[in-house]
Amino acid sequence: MAGGGYSRLPNGSVVVALTLPSPDRLTQVRVLVRAANRARALTRLRNLGLRAVYLRGNMHPPTPDEITAVLHHPDGLVWRAAPQEAEELWHPIRALLG
Repeated sequence: MAGGGYSRLPNGSVVVALTLPSPDRLTQVRVLVRAANRARALTRLRNLGLRAVYLRGNMHPPTPDEITAVLHHPDGLVWRAAPQEAEELWHPIRALLG
């Protein structure tokens, strides 16, 4: 894993950001998940089949733009290529795993 981190929101929930290998293992993706706490965020990812997902430290927390993106998505779980391409939008997690 290249990096990850989290940010606590004023309402007590967290946004966790992780940089993971894509399913094709050729590139990396930045995954954002909103949850009640860090453990629940990682559990959401593990339940989707991303079994080896861990958050060690807070070296690369989500940026304010990333937090806004995940807060405005109904599932609270989005991704895009990392490093970010100029005009790439955030995608629902179904598009990555499907």
